[in-house]
Amino acid sequence: MPSYEEYKDQGDGALAIGELQEAVRLYRAAVTENPDYFDGWHALGMALMKLGDYPAAIEAGKKATEIDPNNQFGWTSLSLAYVRNNQISEAEAAGGKAKIISWGGKVKIDPKP
Repeated sequence: MPSYEEYKDQGDGALAIGELQEAVRLYRAAVTENPDYFDGWHALGMALMKLGDYPAAIEAGKKATEIDPNNQFGWTSLSLAYVRNNQISEAEAAGGKAKIISWGGKVKIDPKP
């Protein structure tokens, strides 16, 4: 059985040749093996966005930003998914967090109740 990193690498290969459904399947396998794998969630969100499944891309992006709230790429990608899903205020908020991080700041995520 492949490791979560191997699933991610295989997903990257599938994505590179345009096999988006296979990439999504492999990225889902990666995050199933390691639910705290930022790169897996980020890649899954991007592949889902390429497929046009914006709500699922948003959910994957939210998971990525929960895992690593100070990763600029996570917030930038989440912002793009929100834009594509026509959720402009959410996109602006996520984009603002990406800017804060790019300026050397930190993002604080409030714990869930």
